[in-house]
Amino acid sequence: MEYKVIIPAAGMGKRMGFEKNKLRIHLLNKPIIAYTIEVFEKDPWCSSILLVINEQDRTFMEELVKTSKFSKVKEIVKGGQERQESVYKGLKKIEKESIVLVHDGARPFVHVDDIHKLVQVTSRKGAAVLAVPVKDTIKRVKEGVIQETLVRSELWSIQTPQAFHLSLLKQAYDKAEQEKYIGTDDASLVENMGHKVEIVKGNYNNIKITTQEDLLFAHAIINNNDLLKKSNLKFKRQK
Repeated sequence: MEYKVIIPAAGMGKRMGFEKNKLRIHLLNKPIIAYTIEVFEKDPWCSSILLVINEQDRTFMEELVKTSKFSKVKEIVKGGQERQESVYKGLKKIEKESIVLVHDGARPFVHVDDIHKLVQVTSRKGAAVLAVPVKDTIKRVKEGVIQETLVRSELWSIQTPQAFHLSLLKQAYDKAEQEKYIGTDDASLVENMGHKVEIVKGNYNNIKITTQEDLLFAHAIINNNDLLKKSNLKFKRQK
């Protein structure tokens, strides 16, 4: 199976206290965005990568692609003010019908086997997202007072990649632009059309690096992966 991926990579590091794009922060020997791109560069199912960037990062991103020999990065597109606008700009660059993934640049630890499960479901259903069941009890709160305890078994934490048939996602983005509708993620735009979006169970290591604390988790994941490789152990993932 084959897919294309759009990677929004224009986010800043305000919540992390970083003056530049947080994706330029190094984890051990390379920047966060390099780990993310590498996942798709090595996946034989991925035919092309489209980076959507802040223009001030262009020189950095172009140099990274060149020095890292990321041959699947076919285009680096200037993004918009918000993520939704950036992804829309990327979508407009893809013409041939295909399965398209949208993946946060700040999620460098997605597993290839999860990507493959996602693509397989999307080929049949048209739209699917990676997600994991929430671990904590979730309560709805208003003005500091608990209003309701939500049913935990029905709650999932949504991740990326989120995958769609290209024509469906373009239609969803066109509709959102016409209605001035702002969604919380790509799936919400498809949901806004009344189209069902399937859940594919992912992995808890697929974290989004947003805060300083997340950097600690990121280093732990890298160190754990290195340890497993060196010891030739196989980590049994929960199915």
